[in-house]
Amino acid sequence: MFNFCKKAIEIADKRGVDFGDIRIIETRRRVLSVKNGEIGDMDDSVTLGFGVRILHKGAWGFASSDKINAEEIKKTTLKAIQIARASSMLKERNVKLAPEPAYRDFWQTPRLIDPFEIPMERSLELLFRIDSVLRKKPAIKSAVSSMKFVREHQWHMTTEGSEIEQDILSSGAGFFVKAVETGEVQDRSYPSTHGGQTLSMGYELMENLKLLDNAERVREEALALLKAKDCPQDQVDLIIGGNQLALQIHESVGHATELDRVLGYEESFAGSSFATTEKLGKFRYGSPIVNLVADATLPGGLATAGYDDDAVKAQRWHIVRDGVLSGYMTNREFAHAIGMNRSWGSNRAEGYDNIPITRICNLSLMPGKWELSDLIKDTKKGIIMENNRLWSIDQKRLNFQFGCEIGWLVENGRKTKIVKNPTYQGITPQFWNSCDAICNENHWQLWGVANCGKGQPMQTAMMCHANSPARFKKVKVGVKVNY
Repeated sequence: MFNFCKKAIEIADKRGVDFGDIRIIETRRRVLSVKNGEIGDMDDSVTLGFGVRILHKGAWGFASSDKINAEEIKKTTLKAIQIARASSMLKERNVKLAPEPAYRDFWQTPRLIDPFEIPMERSLELLFRIDSVLRKKPAIKSAVSSMKFVREHQWHMTTEGSEIEQDILSSGAGFFVKAVETGEVQDRSYPSTHGGQTLSMGYELMENLKLLDNAERVREEALALLKAKDCPQDQVDLIIGGNQLALQIHESVGHATELDRVLGYEESFAGSSFATTEKLGKFRYGSPIVNLVADATLPGGLATAGYDDDAVKAQRWHIVRDGVLSGYMTNREFAHAIGMNRSWGSNRAEGYDNIPITRICNLSLMPGKWELSDLIKDTKKGIIMENNRLWSIDQKRLNFQFGCEIGWLVENGRKTKIVKNPTYQGITPQFWNSCDAICNENHWQLWGVANCGKGQPMQTAMMCHANSPARFKKVKVGVKVNY
């Protein structure tokens, strides 16, 4: 494939462009699901194509194709150059890229079992077994269990001399039930909502998740929610963890610190951010125990790779250090806006036919010192919430409201009754400044976000947010929303 890449680079060099690169990508997807005793999805597909990105006369041009031959690569590269020239006539300023060394390297997601070597029948057998457990009670009106595997093989070459091959793999699985009784509807998911848990590893994830072992418990919790009382309207101490805390990190810190959004490049579509650049190194984003670290080297992380799509080597850096805003998600184009002479490497594209844009990296809340049992004992009046059900956040990433699948009251240091339709709301810096306790590394776990949408046209990206359960003081809970 690199012989095809060289053709694009030779053409770009001859035309004297400022920068050029080509990414050839082969993507294989396998999606399987069982819904209410029948096969829902069964897909095993491959796409292959390439995208050429050109920086010429200070402006970008991009073109792509799903035909890989010398003539098509020449045609597409020349098209990208023409687009860059046209764009340069409308530019407000020249695009300037932060420097990065050239690399020649191969990187691969560590895996024990290649999921594409596992017969589909074996995977479907497990999904049907889960389905039969989930639907043993008549009040369960819908049950869906699923698996998804994606492998992206990428060949990336730049006019600066980088020649990088990467083989990136993700695996995901989970299940979902809907319980209905006398007009009441309640959902319960495992191990997390919005498609289950997804991580960068092989088929070994299926054993790690213990899907079948948890099916009965999750079913019974869905049934218990039908008879549970509503989450009380109150101001209490909130303990959250799992994929709910992951989504809290994602929406109120991850998107808020994408530098292109901060600079206004997403404003017309998805809003901007309150975390503006003059706050860097000064603004108290959270309490002193809050440390949020971006890490493209994190084992199992969905944004983990050897290099981003700017050919920048993977790094680890603080977004929030000891409660203070300390970094952003950057690419080579916007790093200069905060005085950096190198990108932190957060530029990624969905597939071969999209231009790379700034994306959230793996972003994790670092563990604290508490055991969860001790944290509960230390809480006099509180609530534990788990598994996101819905969310809303304003265009500045400030005011938010979240709803979860299930809650448990904490009364005088004891976890007591289940409550249904739990919700909470807050304002981002006040909320993170109310964090007074974080559980230790024994409870620290990765949670995958496999469906993050951004850009025009829309692109989907994946990343992880690891966390341990954390406590937030005096949070408003129980605000009524329409589920």
